[in-house]
Parts: sequence; structure tokens; C-alpha cells
Amino acid sequence: MMQLGLIGLGAGAAAALLFASVTSGSWLSIVLFYLAPLPIMIAGLGWSHWAALVAALTGAIALAGFFGTVYFFAFLAGAGIPAWWLGYLAMLARPASAATNGSSAATLEWYPPGRLVLWAAILAALIVLVAIPNFGTDAESFRAGLTSALTRMLRIETGATADSPLAVPGVTNADRLIMFLVAAIPPAAAVLATITNLLNLWLSASIVKYSGLLKRPWPQFTTMTFPREFAAVLVVAAILSFFGGLVGIVAGVLAASLTIAYGVLGFAVLHALTRGIGSRAFLLGGVYAAVMVFGWPVLALCLLGLIETAIDLRARLAHKRGPPAPS
Repeated sequence: MMQLGLIGLGAGAAAALLFASVTSGSWLSIVLFYLAPLPIMIAGLGWSHWAALVAALTGAIALAGFFGTVYFFAFLAGAGIPAWWLGYLAMLARPASAATNGSSAATLEWYPPGRLVLWAAILAALIVLVAIPNFGTDAESFRAGLTSALTRMLRIETGATADSPLAVPGVTNADRLIMFLVAAIPPAAAVLATITNLLNLWLSASIVKYSGLLKRPWPQFTTMTFPREFAAVLVVAAILSFFGGLVGIVAGVLAASLTIAYGVLGFAVLHALTRGIGSRAFLLGGVYAAVMVFGWPVLALCLLGLIETAIDLRARLAHKRGPPAPS
């Protein structure tokens, strides 16, 4: 128990330093800020979720002592609790019956990787939603608060007449930029939070596996599945995101985070469907590059993930291919 406490203290101190680096204002500090959950996840995956919980509380208390109570809650909501929960779920296991594992001996059935991806998306949406009341408690006050914050941050003037003869009187290009950012930032923040949650989980698992401390077997990416109910949640959230008011903002945040989750499922399906194709490496590399450069191709992968959830493409393809040839 003493060892877990010491691991937790060290991980919490490292996470707090990474989180506090954003106060320096440098571009590198942004990367370090988003890596703040990493030490907590490493503690959880390599030792125990209790070590991760100690790390989360230690980091929050340390930040509160240096920067005030706002950082205490910001760290716990944005890094500490999500990192602890994902690490806790990743190491959940239960005995698997012979009917499940296909053998006479009982083994462990680990928490499914697909559900971990969904939890990463849900936690990302919650992180953004928890931050919304800082700007306003309804749609209008939220937009006004975010507009004011962006105007101060970007140090631009708004409200002057644009030079273009087709421009709306009293609306400048700066106004249009602010309006676009106010609409785009909540879902974009959910997308970024989902990606960083998944990236930190993968990095921490890779580090712990390399050190030999990872107790669970490495999951097979191509076999990842999602519960079918979440496809309906994504569709409903996407529809509600076109509504006005706070409901539209909340739905847009949830739809954005789940879109990334189903995009990951789409990648898993694509990896499975392209097995045996000679140009597989070129095809997969091109898709990964297109997503990283342009972003929007992830929507096609999200659609592929939804189709897989609906009709089980991988099982159909496996049935069509037949059993593997004997070696």
C-alpha cells in the first residue's frame, strides 16, 4: 500500500507539472497540457487504480496550492477523474466461462476495448459540457461569454463596418470569425478531448506493456465492437445538434465526440476488411494520411463504423472468404 501511495504521489506531481505548463503560454506547453492525464493512466495500468486515484487527488491539491481552487476542479474534471476512470475500466476483468473462452479452464475476460473507446468519447463530451457554465447557463449567455473571451484573447475589434460592398453593415470579417469560432469551438473541443483521451490511453498502455507491468493481454484492434444502442445515440444527437438553444450545443458536443469514436471503429473495420489485399499498407497509409491532413474523411470512417454496427460487415466478409487455408 505504501508503494501505491508513493507511485500515486509521483504520478500526481508529474501530471500537475504537465497541466500547469499551459500557464507559460508557449506552444509546447499546449502539447504538455494535453499529456497531463498520461502519468495518472500509467499509474492505473501499471500498478492499481488506487495509485491513479491518489495521483489525481495529489495533482489537484498541488495545483490548488499554487494557483487556487479553480485549478483544483479544472484538473480533476479535465484530467484527473477521466484518466483514473479509463485506467480503472481498462484493468477490469472477470472470470470467463468455458463456453466463452472455448476451453475447459476458466480465464479472465477483460473490459472490451470498444467500450473503452466509447467511454473516452463520453468523458470528452462531459469535459466540454462541464466547462460550458463558465461562460453562461443558457445558449445566449454562453455565446455572449465565449464571444467576449475570444475577443479579448484574439485582441480584435468587432462591430465596425466591413470594407466589402457586399458585407452586412456593422459586421466585419472579425465578427464573422468570432461567430464561426463560437459555433465551432464546443464540438471541436469535444473532438480534441476524445482524441487526446484515446492517445493518452494508448500511450500509457504501450509504456506499461514495454515495461512488462501490463497485466491484461493487448487487445486485437480488428475485433473491436460497439453496443448497437450507441449508434442510435449518435444519430439522435446529430439531429438535435441542428436545434437551437442549449440543447443544440449539448447535442453537437456529444455527436462530435461519438463521431470520433465511430471513426475509430471504422478504422478497425477497414483493417479487417483489407486483410489479404496486396496494396493494404498503401491503402491504410493513404486513409490515415487523409484523416490527419484533411480531417473530414473521418466522417466516411464513422459511416463505415455505423454500417458495421448495423449489418456486421466483418462477419459477412469472413463467411464469404471461408475458413483460413491449413498451414
